[in-house]
Order: sequence, then C-alpha cells, then structure tokens
Amino acid sequence: MKMRQSSEYYRWMSIIACVTYEPHGAVVDSFPPRGEEGPMWILGREYNCRCDHRRIKEYVQSRLWVTYRKGFSPIGGLGPTTDQGWGCMLRCGQMMLAQALICRHLGRDWKWNKEYPEEAYISVLKMFLDKKDSCYSIHQIAQMGVSEGKEVGHWYGPNTVAQVLRKLAAFDHWSNIAVHVALDNTVVKEDIRKLCRKVPSGNTSSSSQKQKSKTGTALHEPQQQNLGAHCSEYTWKPLVLFIPLRLGLNEINEVYVKRLTECFKIRQSLGVIGGKPNHAHYFIGVNTENTLFFLDPHTTQPVVDIDQWGHIADESYHCSQVSQMFISSLDPSIALGFYCHSEADFEDWCKNITKVIYEKDYSPMFEVTDNRPVHWPPFEEPGEDKSFEITEFDYPTEEDSRYESDEGFEVL
Repeated sequence: MKMRQSSEYYRWMSIIACVTYEPHGAVVDSFPPRGEEGPMWILGREYNCRCDHRRIKEYVQSRLWVTYRKGFSPIGGLGPTTDQGWGCMLRCGQMMLAQALICRHLGRDWKWNKEYPEEAYISVLKMFLDKKDSCYSIHQIAQMGVSEGKEVGHWYGPNTVAQVLRKLAAFDHWSNIAVHVALDNTVVKEDIRKLCRKVPSGNTSSSSQKQKSKTGTALHEPQQQNLGAHCSEYTWKPLVLFIPLRLGLNEINEVYVKRLTECFKIRQSLGVIGGKPNHAHYFIGVNTENTLFFLDPHTTQPVVDIDQWGHIADESYHCSQVSQMFISSLDPSIALGFYCHSEADFEDWCKNITKVIYEKDYSPMFEVTDNRPVHWPPFEEPGEDKSFEITEFDYPTEEDSRYESDEGFEVL
C-alpha cells in the first residue's frame, strides 16, 4: 500500500514538474513520430518505425532519464540545493554512463520492469541518486569538477563531464569498468589495452574465472571472450569510451553529418552528449532524415530518495517522451560514447568505426591508431584521487559558469 501511494505521489510530481520545463526550441512530438515508416537507429539497434512502434517505445522508456532535481542536500554542505539552470550537461553525462552500467550489469537488451525491478537495476540507480554518498551523484560530479577548473554551479562542456566521470569511475569497484577519454581527436588502441587488460592473481584459468565472477559479468550479455592464446593471461575490464570532438566552428561541418549519424548504428553506441550552447541533451537515436532523437534533462523534478521500506520511487527516472532536432541545429562541440564489454567487442568496434570515420577522401572525424604518438607523454593509468574520497557510499554487492563549447578542442 505504501509503495503504491509513493508511486502515485511521484506520478503527480512528474506532471507538476512540467511547469518548470525549460523550452529548448526542439520539436516535441509523439514518439515514434506519427506517419514515419522508415528505419530508425537507437543506441546501436535498428527499428522499423511502422512495425516496431511498441518495441521502440518500450526500449526508450527503459533508459534512465536523469533530469534537474530540486530539494537535495546542499552540494559541499553550503552549496546549491538544485541544479536547475546549470546542471544539464552533468545530467547528460549521468545518462550516458547509466546506459553503460546497464549494459555492464544487465545487458544491452534489458527492459525496465516497473512492478518487479531487478536488484542489479536498483543498485545502478542508487549510484545516481542525488546524495553526497552516491558514486555518480550530482554532488560528486560537481565537487570533482573543481579539479577540472569548474566551480560548483558552472556549466560544463562535454569534455569536462567526461573527464570528471572518468575520475569518479575509479571509486566504483562494483562495476569495475575502465573509462577512457580520447585526447586530441585520437583513440590509441595501445593505451586502451593497457587500461583494460588486467592480469588476475595467480594467473591461472581458475583464478581468471573467479575474477570474472567477482566483477559481475552481465548475465544477459553475449559472451565474447575469445581472446586467443592469451585468454588465460589476463581479464578484460569493460570499456566506456568517451570521444570529445569539435566538428566545426559555429555549426557542424557538412562533411561530418553522415559519419556522425553512422555512429548511432554501431552496436557499441552509447549515443552522443551535446546540444546547443548552454543547453545540453543526451542524443540516443537518428533516422534517415538526419533527425536526432534525444532525452532532455530540462525538467525540474523533486529529489528522490530511498524510503523507510528500502523502496525507490523510480518512475520519474523513466520517460516515454523523446524530443527531436535536425542535426544541422547541433552545436559542433560533442562527445561520442561507446561501451565495449569484452576485448572482442572492442576489436569489433575498431573495425566498424574505422569504416565510418574514414569515409571517402574527407579528413577523418577522429583518428584510431595502434600506438601512442611519439610526441605524447607516456600513458599513465588513472587511479583513485587520494585527496578526494567517497566515504559513505555503500557499494552494491552480489548479495545485496558557462557552457564552454570549445574546451580546447582542435577544430576538425
């Protein structure tokens, strides 16, 4: 009875939250769009708009929708109690990382069960609650952002939020993921292998299996651990790859439009974070008309917490409404996201992305190289920042001032 009352409360609060919705100029229509019959790609999955209407709606509603919140504890003890007006890029980064963790722990095909939520799903959701002791909360992102030169309450660009999430992931021992942010429009395969390949203790096949169990290999994730002769020598930490890019001066260069849309079709896609100056969105899909579909964080909702029965009213973290905009309206400063569960998954991504970025004779959207450029400093694996500590977060167990659109990018 209490759970039903709580759910009804947050359903009405979500309706009331629409009053604080920030207009963004993008078209909001029924989803999937009425009358559309062609193909659509959402996070690496292809759908037919005419035949797959229910499946599209179900899949989109299963993604975590993270928005502005109000009424959380002050950030840093004396800071803001809402992120309305400044936290949209932080929320988009949360949504992209949440999708990666869902792939990690529940599989790419996972669907939200409103009545009987899985334990792993609740554990993922807890990591994004607006509490100072949640690993990827607005509190942790805002405070870690200080190390990236961003004061609490200032807008982030896509590169900054990617760097902050990379640092916070070092504290997420349950997920045990490797987060890599590509530098200078270059993905170095050598660096990623150093980051993701880990030698298990004892270096035996039995200890390797034990390590896989401890890291929580997703139950529904296709097993692609064909690592050849070296498979007994190391395990692979699932990879979350951010690629910050600037694809033009004030608008996206037309030579990159087709290649950007192709990125949504790659199976490992986590979408794109970007949008317009001071107005970020999480782009999850595209159609053949170069229309982008996105989850919009610009709705302010009441903070959600765990109640005295241990229940989370999670309805406000899911949304069936999707906004859309033409790709020509997109700000050129973006970050691509990809999730590679295994090394074979990563090699498959390398093969497919190479076909995309080197289209025809145009300059590549970014580079994928085998080795680190000689003029770069040596690669250093990230670790926990000892000066930054998340002390109160109970990690899940198996039992239980402005939006800076350039951010130092090289203009392609």
